[in-house]
Amino acid sequence: MKVIVSAGGTGGHIYPALAIINKLKEMNSNVEVLYIGTHNRMEKDIVPEKGIPFESLEIYGLYRRKIYKNIKTLKCFFKSYKKCIQIMKQFQPDIVIGVGGYVTAPVIMAAHKLKIKTAIHEQNSVPGASNKFLSKYVDKIMISFPSSMQEFPKDKTVYTGNPCSEDAIKAIPINKKEYGLTEGKKLVTIVMGSLGASGINHFLIDSMSYFENKDYEVAFITGKQDYEEVKSHAFPKNIHIYPYVPLTSFMKKTDLMVSRAGASTLSEIMSLHVPSILIPSPYVPNNHQFKNAMGLVKEQAAVLLEEKNLKEDILVKEIDSLFGNPMKLESMQKKLEKLALTDSATKIVKELKQLIDGDNYEKNERVR
Repeated sequence: MKVIVSAGGTGGHIYPALAIINKLKEMNSNVEVLYIGTHNRMEKDIVPEKGIPFESLEIYGLYRRKIYKNIKTLKCFFKSYKKCIQIMKQFQPDIVIGVGGYVTAPVIMAAHKLKIKTAIHEQNSVPGASNKFLSKYVDKIMISFPSSMQEFPKDKTVYTGNPCSEDAIKAIPINKKEYGLTEGKKLVTIVMGSLGASGINHFLIDSMSYFENKDYEVAFITGKQDYEEVKSHAFPKNIHIYPYVPLTSFMKKTDLMVSRAGASTLSEIMSLHVPSILIPSPYVPNNHQFKNAMGLVKEQAAVLLEEKNLKEDILVKEIDSLFGNPMKLESMQKKLEKLALTDSATKIVKELKQLIDGDNYEKNERVR
């Protein structure tokens, strides 16, 4: 079985792609995987470090304001498309799956041209521009939120959830002492994405004094970009600053999470049943993080704080309110448990195998 996986740009696309690759290898001992990503984004370093064969494309997203720059974008697209045709003729994949980011467009279009089976996975409740465009050409569309069903052709769309949820369940909990934390105290983990979020980091720097003398500890994960600046400030003793941590392992010892509302993070929150205060990024296309968050908020499985309302001690008050209401926290955990899909990566790989095998797949499954 040969599979090309394409995703790029942010951890929200890359880590679901890696979760799918991990499950492919787990379920198929003879699988060969090739990853196609961009030449200048996170995946160019992350993927090769994991020993996964990697091909890069020079490609850029469309500019909405500086339209003249799209001349270069279009030239790069067609050059990448031609390169993908050659890669696929040489690699001979059984299927090609796009997991988000503009890099997937030439990859999927090349596979479609060569009549190779294709699939896409959409992490967010509101589809990205690439997946919306590609939905007309692929054989299967897999979604993370049931509400996304209305965004795609129903006859080829299936609700699988986000594949990161399965990897989260397998994570080994941290030893708190190794991170300078106290085993018996409640832990609040604050994280704003793989690169951090400068605006919120500065708000937190200004508001950290409100955490003084609390009976819980705070793990503030800044992202590597802002770590040195944040670390240079004086904070109460119960505040612990980290540039990066193995997040799902950390979450297994977390009593309350404060985070953005990226799709992968929400899938991990659900699968690990971690109560959360969600602060959606207002800087993403179609305000999709807000819509992601509302999927949990409407079920009373999370609390929403909008970035525009962050001032003074509002965050500390919300944290104290939740810790002061154990029944509400327990109710949030139970609702998260009901919402969670714990076998998303498995569902995705089964869908891919079914596409490859066609009618024979269902017959083989019945025999098993």
